[in-house]
Amino acid sequence: MWHRLDVRDSSAVEALLDAERPDVVVHTAYRQDDPEVTADGTAHVAAAAARAGAFLVHVSSDVVFSGEKSPYAEDAPREPVSAYGAAKARAEEAVEELAPGAALARTSLVLGPGSPMETRVLDLLQGRLDGELFTDDVRCPVHVSDLAAALLELAVDRRGGVWHLAGPDALSRLEIGGLVAAREGLDPAVLRPGSRRAAGIPGPLDLRLDCARSRARLSTRLRGAREFLLSS
Repeated sequence: MWHRLDVRDSSAVEALLDAERPDVVVHTAYRQDDPEVTADGTAHVAAAAARAGAFLVHVSSDVVFSGEKSPYAEDAPREPVSAYGAAKARAEEAVEELAPGAALARTSLVLGPGSPMETRVLDLLQGRLDGELFTDDVRCPVHVSDLAAALLELAVDRRGGVWHLAGPDALSRLEIGGLVAAREGLDPAVLRPGSRRAAGIPGPLDLRLDCARSRARLSTRLRGAREFLLSS
């Protein structure tokens, strides 16, 4: 059964979880342009989950880091440099305060069929869009199915703490584009390189997540983008 819910409404969040009494809550809601959804909404979900006795799996992001001290292990201090990163950092703090023992899962650029990044690359390759792919915006892409499996593992086993769920390949957006082009049998030379720094777009650049500790503790295998893009 589906319920439409505005996580900014604390009373509505509390009422739904009190009524449904779930065993586990996997919280993924966010909006990059609305810190009230990202930060305050998370606080409402964390508080309601704790009240209902549900185990919380909160999905966070690598943007809680500055990109100046990469790679980042699970115990690295938060140091956001963008408004969205600050909201995600506030969300993490709320989870730690309101739902002790929750799983806090940081991930990176999520790829898969229909994902925004893959859709953009295909539009560029096939001439439906004009634009650049940055060479200085580095992430550790993860396949959506691998991420979902890892989150389910955390939920089923009720494994709390901080987890880094990303792939082992650190790639620029242009490099990701080249892999998508190879998969599709299209010419990667069509893709135009650009610089996020030169374009003046704020935010962190080098966001490599060190996932060694999390990977060693999980049975779910998080594949690198070179593997899942070229084998799909």
